[in-house]
Amino acid sequence: MLKRVNRVALIGTGFVGSSYAFALLNQGITEELVLIDLNKEKAEGDAMDLNHGLPFAPSRTKIWYGSNTDCGNADLVVITAGANQKPGETRLDLVEKNTRIFKGIVEEIMASGFDGIFLVATNPVDILTYAVWKFSGLPKERVIGSGTILDTARFRFLLGEYFDVDTRNVHAYIIGEHGDTELPVWSRADIAGLSISEWTKNKDGFNQEDLNQLFLNVRDAAYHIIERKGATFYGIAMGLVRLTKAILQNENSVLTVSAYLEGEYGQKDIYIGVPAVVNRNGIRKIVELDLNDDEREKFTNSVNVLKNTMEPVFKNI
Repeated sequence: MLKRVNRVALIGTGFVGSSYAFALLNQGITEELVLIDLNKEKAEGDAMDLNHGLPFAPSRTKIWYGSNTDCGNADLVVITAGANQKPGETRLDLVEKNTRIFKGIVEEIMASGFDGIFLVATNPVDILTYAVWKFSGLPKERVIGSGTILDTARFRFLLGEYFDVDTRNVHAYIIGEHGDTELPVWSRADIAGLSISEWTKNKDGFNQEDLNQLFLNVRDAAYHIIERKGATFYGIAMGLVRLTKAILQNENSVLTVSAYLEGEYGQKDIYIGVPAVVNRNGIRKIVELDLNDDEREKFTNSVNVLKNTMEPVFKNI
């Protein structure tokens, strides 16, 4: 009998895509990885380069350059293709440009017979995840955006640095748009079960402005990195690998992804960053945090910004 193997199809081998493929190979999470890109030579070169590293990998992975027809047997299609964010450009500036690109990509993938899970990373990720859901016709549970998984990681990292504890012991979330209207859920943030307010009592020289600035550094991190190196890719690539592992290994892990709301948080018909339980079937359940009044107001504002941006685009497509 043939053993069923996991196949991941990667659409787009730019900075984010190639970093994702490299991290995926190093963690040995999938048995098959097909690289798909309009730039055939780049994708072929990446496949060759990655294959040459197989002797050092933790497990065997079959890697090749392919086309959208290879998505027919894929368990997971990861989309990192699209126009990049330029210096001074917000994620939302990219919306119309990338929505049109995605329509063609998704239609070709669905024509291959694909019936797995989409994982979207291209910005503006919340809107493009909604677009993939609309264009694909798949159930909402099987279309997932990377959402605020990276923002949450940045938040936890900086809180760990500030309080001098391992970032893996920090439990805090950034929710909302992956972008300028995202918000920290301070009311539910804790380190080892103690609230952040309790930690601040024992912090020498603590100043509330420190935490305000910490969040601003989280929110604006992409702009700072783009100014210095032109793009962000390592952090989001590792976040995508974490999501891939949660899906393929049926982990039921709680991760802040872009998920479709149907009344949760008082919102509906929107993809936006929230904590959710992720497993082999996609999104099993949205975790609805009990937000305080200020957080709920900011979350509503984030939803409205996304909806106002989406409306004219989807009318014309």
